[in-house]
Parts: sequence; C-alpha cells; structure tokens
Amino acid sequence: MINNKKLVTVIAHFAAWLCFFTLPYLVFFPRLRDFSMSNHQLAAIICNNVFLILFYYLNTQFLIPKFLVKEKWFLYILSIVICLLVFLYVPKQIALFIAEPEPFNPLNREFIRNPAFKGKPRFSGYMRNQRPVADPYNTVLFLLIFTVGTSISVIQRWLKTEQTRKETENEKLNTELSFLKSQVNPHFFFNTLNNIYSLAVVRSEKTAPAVMKLSSIMRYILTETERDLVPLSNEVEFTNNFIDLQKVRLTDKVILSFTTEGNKENLLVAPLLFIPFVENAFKYGVSTKESSSINIEIKTEGNKIQFSCVNYIVASENTLLENTGIGINNVKRRLELMYPGKHRLTTSERDNYFSVYLEIET
Repeated sequence: MINNKKLVTVIAHFAAWLCFFTLPYLVFFPRLRDFSMSNHQLAAIICNNVFLILFYYLNTQFLIPKFLVKEKWFLYILSIVICLLVFLYVPKQIALFIAEPEPFNPLNREFIRNPAFKGKPRFSGYMRNQRPVADPYNTVLFLLIFTVGTSISVIQRWLKTEQTRKETENEKLNTELSFLKSQVNPHFFFNTLNNIYSLAVVRSEKTAPAVMKLSSIMRYILTETERDLVPLSNEVEFTNNFIDLQKVRLTDKVILSFTTEGNKENLLVAPLLFIPFVENAFKYGVSTKESSSINIEIKTEGNKIQFSCVNYIVASENTLLENTGIGINNVKRRLELMYPGKHRLTTSERDNYFSVYLEIET
C-alpha cells in the first residue's frame, strides 16, 4: 500500500513537471513553425529546467522543514536569495560550456513577413548575440516555482497537522469515554449490592431473584458496554431489569410506572445513558414514611429517542438534589462527546417533583 502510494506520487510529480514545461510550447506552437532553435539555446532551456526542478525539491524537502517551519526567517530568505543568484548565473555558464552560441552577423538578417505581425518584418532566426533567456523572465520563473512549491508544502503540512490533531482528539475522546464507562460500572454495582445486602440481612425470599437479576445486569454490562452503540431494545431491557431489582426494596407507599412506546428494534443508542437518571430517581424519590411516585417513559419517533423520568422529591432528601453524583455528570459529558448538537437534556424542579427529559437524534 505504501509503495503504491509512493508510485502514484512519483507519477503525479512527473506529470506536473511535464505539463509545466510543455504548456508554453503548446500554447505558442503556431508561432514556432518559423522559429529555429540553436544547440546553445536548447542547452540553456534544459539547464534552466533542471535547476528549477532541483530548487523545487531543495526548497520543499530541506529549506522549508529546516528553516521555515522552525521560524528561522533570516536563514530561509537568505537561502532563497542565494538559490536565485545561482539559478540566474550557473545554468547560463553550463549552457555556454555545452554549446557555444553561433556568432550573429547583422548582414545575414532574413526578413520574412507573417500575417500575424501585420506586415511588420521580424527575424526568422534566433539573435545569436542575445542571452538565451532574459534575466527578468528567469527571475519570474524562479519566483513562480518558489511560490507554488512553498504554498503546496505549507498546505500539506497544515493538512497533516489538522489530521494529527483530529486523530489525537479522537483518541482523547475514546480514552475519556472509556474512563467515564469505568466510573459508571463501580458506581452502579455499589448501590445494587447494597440493596441485595439489605435483603440478605433480613433473609428475604427476594434475595435469590435479586441475585439473578444482578447476574443478568452484569452480563449486559460486560458484553454490551464495550461497544459504542447498542440496540435500544437491549438498553430498555437492561433498564427494566434494573427497575425490577429496585422493586425488591420498595413499599406500598411508592407508585412506580415504567412504559415504552414506539419501534425500538432498529435504533441504536450509547449504553448506560438512562440508568443514572433512573438510579437518581430511586435514590432521592423513594421514602418509607410518605407516599412518593416515579414515572419513567422511553418512546421513539422516527430517528429520535425520548426519555423522561419524573420523581417525587422526598423532603428529607431535597437538599441533596444539587449533587446527584458521578453518574449523571458522566451522562452529561458522554452526551456532549457522542451526540454533539444532536441531543437535548433538561432538568427541572416544580411542585415538589424533579423531572428529567432527554431527547437524542440517532
């Protein structure tokens, strides 16, 4: 895979240089029919092109990483100026060494007329006493290669930095989500084991069924919560098992309602999102001395999941509502990470009732 990528890169660079050097000749091809090129001029053009390629890769592979990226501005500008001077002088001398320019004899001028020049005479050959390529042209060409090379290199490095930043951010989010899940599990088991312990102390007949429910809940947590998303039907079943486990310690003074509505089979949801709210309702909405109620509802509308939980506020626990524990804070953070801009969570306290409403767009 890496070799194929390198091969594609080499072919792309070769095609780009080929287009860059041949495009001017293709554009001006009709005018080149009456143009004769000497060996010296051909050598000069080849030398210029070779030096432009060398400068491009020297700039992108060495000067930019060593100087520009490290903000060594003076050294970078100095290097570019030196490269420009070398480009304006060295290729010309190499071309002179390869092929001497033919002497120009003004008596041998051949004037031809071409309709494209509106009857004005022009020389049919190259003026041998001129330099092969004018210095202003070479300077512009050098600056063009410099601008293109630097721009491409800077953009590539910016894109690579952005990709690395996103990968680092995703890894950080995954690590944070794993940490949040690891906090939810011990917190949940701590409260559940306390309930079973209370049943065992009084040797209640409900102890054995409660242990079986806990076993089912543990199996769900160990198998399902390793995934980012689980079927909503599984989460509803898990919530129902949790509520059944809580029922073993309730008295007749508590009115409990858990209802579901809508299609749950084709929707996915992050695991353990609802349990902290349900657990909070049982923790602060249940009393053995006064009547209380807990109403929990999960329903779906299209691709939306709506969860609501309303519980009576037990008077002695009213002051504890401001600090509902690790579970709910974790849910809020997980919602921000997994459903950014796709969830709505509201909590309210009215007429001695505490309500939670959560809407998720899957």
